[in-house]
Amino acid sequence: MKELILHRERFPSPNPNVQLTEITYLSGPFKVKGLLAEPIKEGKFPGILYLRGGIKSVGMVRPARIAQFAHEGCVVFAPYYRGNRGGQGQEDFCGEDRMDAFMGYKVLELQSNVDTNQLHVFGFSRGGVMALFTALEFSNCRSLVTWGGVSNMYQTYEERLDLRRMMKRVMSGTPHRNPKPYDFRTPLHTIHGIHCPVLIIHGEKDKHVGFEHAQQLETSLKAAGKHVETWYYSTYTHYFPPAVNQRTVTDMIQWMKKQ
Repeated sequence: MKELILHRERFPSPNPNVQLTEITYLSGPFKVKGLLAEPIKEGKFPGILYLRGGIKSVGMVRPARIAQFAHEGCVVFAPYYRGNRGGQGQEDFCGEDRMDAFMGYKVLELQSNVDTNQLHVFGFSRGGVMALFTALEFSNCRSLVTWGGVSNMYQTYEERLDLRRMMKRVMSGTPHRNPKPYDFRTPLHTIHGIHCPVLIIHGEKDKHVGFEHAQQLETSLKAAGKHVETWYYSTYTHYFPPAVNQRTVTDMIQWMKKQ
């Protein structure tokens, strides 16, 4: 699997205790890029696959964010997804570009300072769907966290009027006229295949990804007999206040390490 990683290049880090490296790797026929964040100290660390939200430049991986995660004592890899920052191919909103997440998980496994018995998946916003599919793909995933995460692509179409034009283009129509691409991007149908503990974090006033996504995911996981924990916040939206955000990241990573 060494040929999976094609190129490494140091990237400026906002944190003196964290090293950043931009990695070019193969995802199917495409060269895709992502950002690796590592603690600057010796040892083996849990690995977190960080799956960003948005599409194209919206919601792009932020170095400060993944450095924040790595500062908690983890190695973090965050794919940009295909077609971004010089990568090949084109995003298709949780369609075939989910392979970028799958191969990113393998990139994480190859890092010499990663404890491969402690591999975790994190998804924010649109990355929630990517994270769910990744946990379905890899049985050795120790835990899954979805934060403000999408779980139902039909629901996203209904609630995000600003995304409908993009979704109709990428998915060749509306969910009413062409449901198959929406089914393909809705992991609730196959949730029984997840074997790791799941943590759902969501602000109940979220207008970008409605609270219904969290509720539907929780209901589906419980119906399938899965281990699920929820941290719901009645006063927060899609974005938490900075101090709360930091505290939640710390608590979340501690939760991951216990799984």
